[in-house]
Amino acid sequence: MTELSTTALAADAKTIGAAAATAGEGMVDREVLAEVVTLCAVAGEHLLVVGPPGTAKSAAVRQVAARLGGRYFEYLLGRFTEPNELFGPVDLRRLREGRVEYETAGMLPEAEIAFLDEVFLGSTAVLNTLLGLLNERVFRRGATALPSPLRVCVGAANHLPEDPALAAFADRFLARLFVEPVPDARLEELLEAGRRPASAPPAPADLLGAVDRLAAAARACDLADVTPLLAAALRRLRGAGVPVSDRRAVRSQRLVAAAAVLDGRTTASARDLWVLPLIAPTADTHALARDTLADLVEKSANASLVHAAEELSRGALARAERLARTAAALLAEHGTAPAARDDRLRLEATLREIDAGFDPADLPAPLAGIRAGLAAAVRLS
Repeated sequence: MTELSTTALAADAKTIGAAAATAGEGMVDREVLAEVVTLCAVAGEHLLVVGPPGTAKSAAVRQVAARLGGRYFEYLLGRFTEPNELFGPVDLRRLREGRVEYETAGMLPEAEIAFLDEVFLGSTAVLNTLLGLLNERVFRRGATALPSPLRVCVGAANHLPEDPALAAFADRFLARLFVEPVPDARLEELLEAGRRPASAPPAPADLLGAVDRLAAAARACDLADVTPLLAAALRRLRGAGVPVSDRRAVRSQRLVAAAAVLDGRTTASARDLWVLPLIAPTADTHALARDTLADLVEKSANASLVHAAEELSRGALARAERLARTAAALLAEHGTAPAARDDRLRLEATLREIDAGFDPADLPAPLAGIRAGLAAAVRLS
């Protein structure tokens, strides 16, 4: 890749990372979800989010879709959901001519980002049509066969299905994320966020071009150097009891490649292996995968998806990247004037977190220069 195109890749990665960060603002403890939706959009894979009702699953996806732009489709499925509620009604003009075709304008087949709540409650007719749409990006029904522009479909459920008949459908969602209610330690933050007036809708965005350029770069990403490490990680997961089918093993490379390009690189490395716990199928195996791979992913990080990389790797470098970005944003907002009380508390909290997690004499590179700026801002205030 030329220097110019590498620079363009880094710019696109920064733009999409900023969009993911903005999408997570205002929602407590949902930054990881917003970033993983973005990762999957670049990887061209679908995401299943599992968690109890009222945990802002749909709100997070809506925020990401608003920041990335494009056509968005959202629907709550039920046992009696008819296929035409998702895919569009029969085209009556064509029906009079003896052809069964469908009017898909504004419906799922023409969506670029989609969210399907209670996705496993759909009827057999709905799920069978969805299966082809998700897997092949082609909508086929009757005489209608349309290519779909879908970048990512996020399915949500309160729990995983127990019916073995749904296993093939569930497997179309490569990435899995398990969310819980906001922890007790952050309840004050949640209550404060809930009191804020609703913010104005964001200005219409058009970042799908950047997503598509990153997706193309991910398809061309050089995975040769990371393949031995990836194979070792997958062997370790299988050995620990995390079920990883051949298909999921192969497609995990797409997540690794997407992580690399979102970090501004065209060659994947050990830095990108933090994505692997996402392919674990259940909450228990998700935690097991993270523990099993702890030493392999401890040096993982991502400059665009700092919260997701930190949560999934639990590594010091990823934490340093996240703290560096948080500190930089605080300092940019603070400027040179004395900070207000709330801003001072945020500056102090970030400085304390840095000092609690790292030896000041041996700070990781992302934090080496920024801690001094934080300390100066706190003194000024």
